[in-house]
Amino acid sequence: MRIPRIFEPREIIAPEDEFSLGEDGSGHVGRVLRMQEGMKLVIFNGTGTDYPAVITAVTRKEVTVKITEAVKISNESPLSIILGQVISRGEKMEFTIQKAVELGVAEITPLNSRYCGVRLPADRLEKKCDQWRKIIISACEQCGRSVIPKLNPVMTLEEFLDYKTSAPCLNLHPRAPTSISGMKEDLSNGVRLIIGSEGGLSQEEIELARSKGCTEVLLGPRVLRTETAALTAISILQNCYGDMK
Repeated sequence: MRIPRIFEPREIIAPEDEFSLGEDGSGHVGRVLRMQEGMKLVIFNGTGTDYPAVITAVTRKEVTVKITEAVKISNESPLSIILGQVISRGEKMEFTIQKAVELGVAEITPLNSRYCGVRLPADRLEKKCDQWRKIIISACEQCGRSVIPKLNPVMTLEEFLDYKTSAPCLNLHPRAPTSISGMKEDLSNGVRLIIGSEGGLSQEEIELARSKGCTEVLLGPRVLRTETAALTAISILQNCYGDMK
């Protein structure tokens, strides 16, 4: 049986520490996984280190663990991918975020665009962001990442294009002259990747991206759904320039 990994938002964890897991962790370990005293699990706090632990006590509301060692994890991609994903409908956005984390993205920025099919008031959008953060953490627990990818605030496309970074920006375009695997950009400082919504980007948005220095790249001969395009582009980038070679 695979040893479960549990995120615990503590700034400092060290061997021999003994503490009760937070509400989410205790609920998952005690009520969902039904783990008992003496069982092993791995704790991580997003700093790049795993902390193998053993359960020392289980009650209806709390699970107490004792850390046994600290293990530095080095499975982050050398290619820092900042995904700018226009918010998609239903479970598509959640699916994209989950799989993007598994594929090794460093940051995720939800975007609004002209053809974005999701328009939410501020309170509901904040709840969505909380839900996306939980999906990111859950994906890290599953895939073995010990660094939590950053979820940026929702931005407009123009704000994302003005993002203060030296990473070049890529925009998928069905008539681009260069494929994503054949481009000549220097990605040593990472890459920003724009993925449009189900309706794509408007012509004005495409021209805006072009005016901001965004490179248009071709993904393939077929039109892909937004979630397929995101995961395909990330996979190609990781295969050509990251750690999936």
